[in-house]
Parts: sequence; C-alpha cells; structure tokens
Amino acid sequence: MRQYCWPSETRGISADYVAALAGNPNTGKSTVFNALTGLNQHTGNWPGKTVLQAQGYYRHRGKTALVVDLPGTYSLSARSPEEEVARDFICFGQPDVIVVMTDATCLERNLNLVLQILEITSKVVVCLNLMDEAERKGMKLDVDRLADELGVPVVPTAAHTGRGIPQLKESIHSVALGEVLPQPKPVAYSRQLEEAVRELEKGLQAVYTNGLSRRWVALRLLEGDYSVISAIRRYTAAEGKQGD
Repeated sequence: MRQYCWPSETRGISADYVAALAGNPNTGKSTVFNALTGLNQHTGNWPGKTVLQAQGYYRHRGKTALVVDLPGTYSLSARSPEEEVARDFICFGQPDVIVVMTDATCLERNLNLVLQILEITSKVVVCLNLMDEAERKGMKLDVDRLADELGVPVVPTAAHTGRGIPQLKESIHSVALGEVLPQPKPVAYSRQLEEAVRELEKGLQAVYTNGLSRRWVALRLLEGDYSVISAIRRYTAAEGKQGD
C-alpha cells in the first residue's frame, strides 16, 4: 500500500494508487468524482489556501484507489490560487495517474489543458464526459481516433447516469499500475518556437527541475510564467526538510 501524504500537513492515507482528477470548470468533474467515490469522501482546504480540497476512495479489482479532486482550471499557468494548486499537485504530488476531464460537446475548448498535462506526464486517462449531451446535439465523436491522436486512453462517459464509470475505473487502474503504458505524441510547435525551446532547454541543463520535463519548464518560461521556478525551489526545499 502506498502511504499517501500531500502536502506534509495532510494526514497520511493508505492506498494502492493515487488518481488526480483535473479539468476545466463545467466539464462534470464533481459528478465524476461522486460517481467514482460515492460516500467515501471528505473535504477540507488545501494547506495555506482557501481552495477546497476533496478526496475520496473506491475499490477496484482488489485495490484501493484514492481520488484527489483538483480545483477546476483552464490551464497550468498558475494565475490564480486554483491554478496554482492544480499545477503543483500535478507537478510535485506524484499521482500515479491523472484523469483529465473534457466536455464532449465542446472538446476543442478542453484540449489545451489535456495537451499541457501530457507535456508533464504520460500517465493520463482522458474522460470524455457529457457524451449523452453530445449525442442529443447530433454530434459524433471518433473516440478511438482521439485516443490514437493523443496516445492515451480515452473513456466516454455520461457520469450523471453512471455510463462509462466502470470502464473509467478500469482505465485508471491499468494506467496507474503500469498494465497500460500510454505513449502521448509530443506537440510540434512552429520552427521559431521549437528553436527557442531547444535553446532554453540547454540553459536549463544545469538547473535541478525536481523531475519535471525541461521542455515543459522552457515552454512555461517562454509564456512568461516564472512562478514555475519558484515552485520547483519551494518543493525541492520541502523535500529536503522531510529527508532531514
């Protein structure tokens, strides 16, 4: 059993794996969280924040899964307390799998966050929620092609009716325990941007990034998001204190 403790102020919780639930607001994330965990959940605040923290549990194939419901966010740029919490947990909380919520009725709006998270980790499952709404609007989504394009499992759901939840649990289990190894396809940017990223990556070779992809760090810096460096230093210092 993995002893989950994030951050250090949070009480330790035993689980076989930890799944982070991320996504834009209004994608049905809370509904999926409730469908996965039922009454086995508790809430509080993230330490040092006024942002709500929700955690829940469920059993699947004899294993205990802990689900951490991250604040709804449109990106990982950390321009708000909610975005900072989501970014920091994804980058430094070491979840075993990240479930990224998307709205099947306006998928293009949600793909920005999906692609940002895929630049950090390959251990991702995309939950394509609100499929019933998309079908009512006459929309047809090629789920298999989307999974192939992204290189990660994509699970269609209509969480408010329970549709797709068993399949979502199975995908979470398989990715978290390494039974399925997603292979996300890297995003190719313009030649000018790729050259800038490569140059910045070279400069970051001498910088300890706490396991984060230097490419992702370079992209954030090029966006003008320098808070990522402060976050790396903060969590590196915290790890050092825990090791003392």
